[in-house]
Amino acid sequence: MATSFSFQAFPRMETQRFILRKTEERDIPDLFELYSNEEVVRYTPLLPFSKVEEARHELNWHLETFAQQLGIRWMIEEKGTGKVIGTCGFLHYLKEYSLSELGYDLSPSYWRCGIMSEVVVPILDFGFKSLQLRRIDAKVDPENEASIKLLTKLGFVPQGEPKECEFEQGQFIELYLFSLLRKNFFEI
Repeated sequence: MATSFSFQAFPRMETQRFILRKTEERDIPDLFELYSNEEVVRYTPLLPFSKVEEARHELNWHLETFAQQLGIRWMIEEKGTGKVIGTCGFLHYLKEYSLSELGYDLSPSYWRCGIMSEVVVPILDFGFKSLQLRRIDAKVDPENEASIKLLTKLGFVPQGEPKECEFEQGQFIELYLFSLLRKNFFEI
C-alpha cells in the first residue's frame, strides 16, 4: 500500500494547549529532566538518565528514526512556556504492513490533566490518514493502570493476556498488547 507521507518534512501539529513538533537541540535540558525521572521511565526499557549526554543520544534517536522512516516522535511543547513536557509518536513503522506502534511519556507533574488524550488523538489521526496505517499497536505494562485506562478510552482493545514480548535489562518482561484498527478509530 502506498503512503501519502514522504518523510521529507517533519509534520508539525497543534492542539488547544500544545505544539507537537520535531526534536531540536534546545530540547536536551527538557529531555534530560524528563528521562532522569524514575516515574517517567518506570514502564519503559530506559534507566533514568544520569548524564546530559544520554538526552543528546535520545534526541539523535528521534532524528534517526524519522530519517530512516522507522517512526515519528513528537515533542509535546507547552504553548505558553515552550517547555517540552513529554513525547509521543510511532515506532516500529512497517509501511508494507500498514502497521506501527504508539509510544508516549509525560512528566509526572502533568499527569491526570487530560494531556495525553489531547495530544494522542491528532497523532492517531495522522497515523491513519497520512501514514495510511491499518492498525496501531501499543504495548503496556500490566501495572501501568493509567496507560491502560488511556488506551481503552481511545478505543484500543487488548489482544489477550500479557506475554513475554520484550527482553529488557537481562530479562523477558510481560506486556499487554493493545490494538486499534483504522475502521474503529473513525467510528469513535
